[in-house]
Amino acid sequence: MILPTDFSFSQASLQDYVDCRRRFQLRYLLRLAWPAIEAEPALEHERLLRSGAALHRIIQQHILNVPEARLTHSVIDEDLKRWWHNYLQNPPSDLPTIRFPEIILSAPITDFRLVAKYDLLAIEPGGRAVIVDWKTSLRRPSHRWMADRIQSKVYRYLLVRAGTHLNDGDQLLPSLVEMIYWFANYPEEPERLQYNEAKFNADDAFLTALIEEIQDLGEDEFVLTDQEFKCLYCRYRSLCLRGVGAGEIDKMTEELETREDLGNYLDFDQISEVEF
Repeated sequence: MILPTDFSFSQASLQDYVDCRRRFQLRYLLRLAWPAIEAEPALEHERLLRSGAALHRIIQQHILNVPEARLTHSVIDEDLKRWWHNYLQNPPSDLPTIRFPEIILSAPITDFRLVAKYDLLAIEPGGRAVIVDWKTSLRRPSHRWMADRIQSKVYRYLLVRAGTHLNDGDQLLPSLVEMIYWFANYPEEPERLQYNEAKFNADDAFLTALIEEIQDLGEDEFVLTDQEFKCLYCRYRSLCLRGVGAGEIDKMTEELETREDLGNYLDFDQISEVEF
């Protein structure tokens, strides 16, 4: 085993492993900072990242009862103005009233811990528990892709495992858990993913097996993905001899039309995720 004994897994690290074992090794085990940009034009990419992070902050403040007018006055970026307006006009509907923005949960899994930072948990003790995740993706991915992504598995599974203290000490029932992806560019088209006992058990088996697989790998088994299109927006592509120039932001959507798993690269709010 080459994983540190105090290593914690997150949805981001597990998604990286599924996409490319080598990327996981470089980013989370070797912690290699590689001086390459992820998308062109670089300044526009950075601006979108900053705007995505800013949207998370102002929605968090809004949930914590900072006056709406004050928040609106602070918004300057045009994309952020539009996203903020979309949120105010079409927020996620039918949420329980007890809300926990930007909350972290963790639980043991095999010999390690699984950790997640939630944009918002809305819970009715003894009743429904709703996960909300804010997305600033340029394009809305399909239901199938959203349901299959590692984030959907980890967030719902971990809430059931680690959310007891938010539910007056009672175990959360998987059938009462729902996850909502709210898209800032498609505010009237949220993705709602229901949960149940069968999906919880399947996620438990999948995540346990995945982590055990990573745990058992030798150093030379963290191989490059054979799906080279996944290298387009990876900062390690030149290190891995998979190209030098970054992919272009305005072509991301074209790639997504035929390769839905590239949707992960369209989430400009990834900058807000805690690195574990």
